[in-house]
Formats: sequence, structure tokens, C-alpha cells
Amino acid sequence: MHDLGNGVTVVTGGAGLIGSAVIWAINNQNLDNVWLVDQWEDDSLKKRNLEYLGFRRTLGLSEFRGLIVHKDPELTDIRTIIHLGACSSTTETDENYLHDNNFLYTKELCEWSLAHGVRFIYASSAATYGDGTKGMDDKDDDIEKFEPLNLYGWSKHKFDLLAKKEGWLKGVTGLKYFNVYGPNEEHKGDMRSVVSKAYEQITGTGRMTLYKSHRPEYRNGEQKRDFLYIKDAVRMTLWLAENVEATGLFNLGNGTARTWLDLGNSIFSALGQESNIEFIDMPEVLRDKYQYFTQATIAKLRSSGFADNLFSLEEAVNDYVTGYLSPDRRLGA
Repeated sequence: MHDLGNGVTVVTGGAGLIGSAVIWAINNQNLDNVWLVDQWEDDSLKKRNLEYLGFRRTLGLSEFRGLIVHKDPELTDIRTIIHLGACSSTTETDENYLHDNNFLYTKELCEWSLAHGVRFIYASSAATYGDGTKGMDDKDDDIEKFEPLNLYGWSKHKFDLLAKKEGWLKGVTGLKYFNVYGPNEEHKGDMRSVVSKAYEQITGTGRMTLYKSHRPEYRNGEQKRDFLYIKDAVRMTLWLAENVEATGLFNLGNGTARTWLDLGNSIFSALGQESNIEFIDMPEVLRDKYQYFTQATIAKLRSSGFADNLFSLEEAVNDYVTGYLSPDRRLGA
């Protein structure tokens, strides 16, 4: 076992959705020896994510990268790096930016961690699997076959491929998060979850919208996703961080694909309202890059020893809507 209470834990992207939730979960273990790395000074919504969190130090992205590149002696107390900081926009078109921010940054942290005996956990993505026709199994060693649908997915996939080639996956852990949603995501704007956006729609207009299907084998609203509640995501993340034998790539999902209609109906139910869902055309720019079905196989995680029960979609949406969205609360409040 790897003890998070031994030394400093660095959480990059620590003001974001998963990062702030990871710090919240660490705090729930009565630990606060955390360095939070992120850019949040000009983002009032990210600042709100930090109001109730405990941490010892904050660093900007460039400042932390500089310390890593120069192997600064300030870093000697670090025992764990949970690297969640990245551009997560699936519509980002600046390939050079994604290469630097998602690929090179991860490479720098991984190499430093391996050289200094530091536990390294990094966020890969389910977007690396592409349209799913070649499977979504984290036990599949033939990761070269996967073809992401966007530049974001490729930026994550390139590092997975390098980590495999260099043999790093034998000593580090990559997390393929599926559709994570929950409190502390408001800063993501249009990239926040449908639950967050639909809550805003429903409370403002009494209805919500979903994209029509543009493939005949899927009826409107019956496209499927593996929706993972943030509280489950962070329990999985910290369990893997603490179990040094659990190395390589791991799917982090609920393990069950549910339809967008299921999700929409759950939101209305949590609000105590009758469902009122309208379908709109999907923008042309998204149609060739849209995943119609995602479902994590989490047998690898289970066989490694993770035995916790997971929220059902209905339980999670109710917790999110009634516990956080309706009262406008953040984690830890």
C-alpha cells in the first residue's frame, strides 16, 4: 500500500472538477498535505471550488513545470503526483497547444516521478477509444489499434502509446475516465455535463433539449453513455493511487451504459417534475466525431481489489441535483 499521509501529494488541475473532488476526498481522510497546481486566479467559478478545501500550497502550471524541468530541491517531499491537469475540450483545434499541455507536460511529470520514486497517476481518457468499434477494454494490450475522434483524444492517446513503448506503464497508472459529472464543474462552461446544463434549462424554461440521433440504429435519445458520478470517480482514483501494484491503464466508469433519455428523466425526477424533453439537430461539426455508445469494462479494476458499490444513475443524479445544484453548493460545504 502507498500511504497518502506520507509526504506531499500534488494534484494538478486541482481547481477543476475531478481535481477539486480528489482534494476533497483526501481531506475526508483528515489529510491536507496537498500541493494544488492549476490556473484559477481569473476564474471566479474555479475559486469557488476551493472555498472548503484544505491544502498547504498552490502553484501555477508554469511554475510547477519549471520546478520539475529543473529538478528543483523544493520537490523532495513529494511522494505522490495525481496528474489531472489538461485541456479537456473535445472541440479544441490547436494541436500545438494540446501537444504541449496534454502530452509534453504529462511526459515531464512521468519521467521525473519515475526517476525519484514518486507514485504517478495520470488522467488518460475514454476518448482514446474513438467510436468504440475496436472495443473499450483496458485489458487489451493492443492499444495501437485505437483511433480517437478528435485532437483531444489523440493528445491523450499519444502519451499512452509512449508510456507503453518506454515500459512506463509497468510503474505508473493511467486513468481512462468515462463521462464524469457532479459538483464543482460549473467553470467548464459548455463542456460541463448535460446534468448541469439541463438543470439550468429546466429551472429556467421547464424543458430540456437533447441531440437527435443521426444514425438509423439509434432512436432519438437512445444514444448511450457510461455516466460516472464524481464521488465514485474519486474513490476509484484514490484507491488506485494507494495500491502500487495496480499499474497500467484502467477504465474508470460505472460499467453500465445508459441512454440520454434515462439521464434526462432522472433529472426531472430529482426535481419532482414531469419529463419535458425536446430533440434538436446535432451541429454538423460534431456529427462525424460523436460517440453513440460508450461503456467501460471495469473488470480489471474489480479484479485488482476495488470492491466499493457504485451509485446508480438515478441515485447519483438525485444526489447532485438536490445536494449541490439546487442549493448551489460546492464539495465540502
